[in-house]
Amino acid sequence: MSIEVQNISKSYGAQKALDNVSFSVKKGEIVGFLGPNGAGKSTLMKILTTYINADEGSASVNGNDVNANPKAVQLSVGYLAEHNPLYLDLYVREYLEFNADVYKVTKSRIEEVISLTGLTPESHKKISQLSKGYRQRVGLATALLHNPDVLILDEPTTGLDPNQLVEIRNVIKNVGKNKTVFLSTHIMQEVEAICDRVIIINNGKIVTDKKLAKLVSDVVEQVIEVEFDKAIDATLLTSLSDLKSAVNTQNNIWELTFETDVDKRSDVFDLAQTNGLKTLQISLKSKNLEEIFREKTSKR
Repeated sequence: MSIEVQNISKSYGAQKALDNVSFSVKKGEIVGFLGPNGAGKSTLMKILTTYINADEGSASVNGNDVNANPKAVQLSVGYLAEHNPLYLDLYVREYLEFNADVYKVTKSRIEEVISLTGLTPESHKKISQLSKGYRQRVGLATALLHNPDVLILDEPTTGLDPNQLVEIRNVIKNVGKNKTVFLSTHIMQEVEAICDRVIIINNGKIVTDKKLAKLVSDVVEQVIEVEFDKAIDATLLTSLSDLKSAVNTQNNIWELTFETDVDKRSDVFDLAQTNGLKTLQISLKSKNLEEIFREKTSKR
C-alpha cells in the first residue's frame, strides 16, 4: 500500500480532530479526501507528512512508519500545503534550485518540473510577481522535485479562477498517471474530474469510502424534473408511489424526488394524462457528488 492509516486519533485540547480513522490507498490511485471545514482533513495530512504526531494509532507511507522513519516518509512524499509556503523574493528557478539542494537532486530535474507544471513562460520572474495560479504551480513543482511516489495535496486549487482550475487540474491528472495522489479539496467538480475514489470525513470520522463511480451508482433516490402546461396543486402529486418530496421550483416546473431506483417518469406522465395535463418536459436528474457530500456531512 502507498498509504496505510490504522486507528488514528488526534485531539487539540477538548476538540477531537480525528476519531479512530482507518483506510488504505493503493499505489497509483487518485483519491479525493473530502469533508467540511474542521472535519480533520488537514490534520490527517500533516500526520501523513510527519509535521505532527497522532495521539493514537499508526500510519505509514510507502511502507515507512511516519513516527519510526520520518526521513524516509519525507523523501517518498511530495506535499503541497493548503497555504503554499513560498519565498516571494526569490525567482522561480532560484527557489527551485534552493529546494533541489535540500533534496540533493540534480539541477536538470528543475527544468523537468518547470516543463511538467507549465511554469516555463513565468519561470524568469520573482515569485511575488506571479498570479495565484502560477504560485500553485511553483508549489506543485517543488513537491515533484525529488520525484516522490506519493503526492499529498491540501486544497491545491483554492483561490484559482476557472481557467487556472482547469490548468492545475490537468497538471495533477498528468502527474497522477505515475504516482499515488491523495487530494483534499472543497471543489466537487475537481474530484469528479480527477479522482478514482472518494473518502469523506465528518467530525473526525470516515463516513464514506468508495470508488467514485460506485458512490454515484449506489444512490437509490432519483430526481425527476417535470414541467406541466398549467399550474397544479401539490396534493395532486401525493398519489405517486415512492414520492419523497415535491418542490415547485418555478412557474409550472416541479422537482420530484423518489425513494427508488425504478424509473418513475412513466408514472408522472400517466398522472398528467389522467388529470388532463400535458407534460412540456420531463427529465431524470442524477445526483452529483455535491449533493451526496451534503447528505453525508449534514446532521451528524
